[in-house]
Amino acid sequence: MTLLDLPLVAPDRRTSGFRPFKVLHHFGKLVEDKEDTEQVFQIIEATKGKRSLAQAHDFICSETGQRFLREAVDIPAMLDDHARWADCGPNTVAAHYIAFMKREGLSAAGLVAESHKWAPPESLPRDRTQWYFDRTRDTHDLFHVLTGYGRDALGEASLLGFSYQQNHNTGILFIAYAAARQIKKVSGTKAPLFAAIKEGRRLGRAAAKIAHQDIAALMREDIGEARARLNIGKPEVYRQCLTILGSEGILSEQLTLGSAQPQAA
Repeated sequence: MTLLDLPLVAPDRRTSGFRPFKVLHHFGKLVEDKEDTEQVFQIIEATKGKRSLAQAHDFICSETGQRFLREAVDIPAMLDDHARWADCGPNTVAAHYIAFMKREGLSAAGLVAESHKWAPPESLPRDRTQWYFDRTRDTHDLFHVLTGYGRDALGEASLLGFSYQQNHNTGILFIAYAAARQIKKVSGTKAPLFAAIKEGRRLGRAAAKIAHQDIAALMREDIGEARARLNIGKPEVYRQCLTILGSEGILSEQLTLGSAQPQAA
């Protein structure tokens, strides 16, 4: 059976709507460990609504979506095949992506494995809608590379603001603002954290949908040209926040949701 043979929506698919108590429960766990990616997936699932489904279905039924379904590219396997991009120049998206993944000790397959901790593949609906949601998951680290947001707590929160405008899941927006509030609470910083989230939303709203791109072609583009084509602006407020945090003795790479200890000068 090919992807095109799958139903658009499987009979067992359910739209959860907004489940606030479940969201708060899993956000509490995320505060304890910001690397616990499983909690992010739990929150997203607890808030998946009609708007994200409508966008998924519009793309699936589009000419581009139909082409991608026919091609059935395994995006995580493609991204993790670093040898495939060996002929790409040093300023291509591929080169920046590989450098980012190696520096952070990440893999596309690792993100898939994290998502499967809370939802094993056999438990998910077999439909084209799931293919689309998997696509938004599989392109997450490309979002980091193309936007310039780091993996510090504020970078992740700001990127979630960007991602909300791309994918329209209210759980993502909840995490973004709740994370900014928690960072401010534990660090006491004067940096405009909420403005950084707002900026992420503005940039995400203006940009083309990254998950809707031909990822193989995107990887071979010059990163500056790709950002211009996709209309991805610079996260200036986020960078200003990092500068302020640094002046306060708070190192961005050590900033977590649960604690933020000023570093000795």
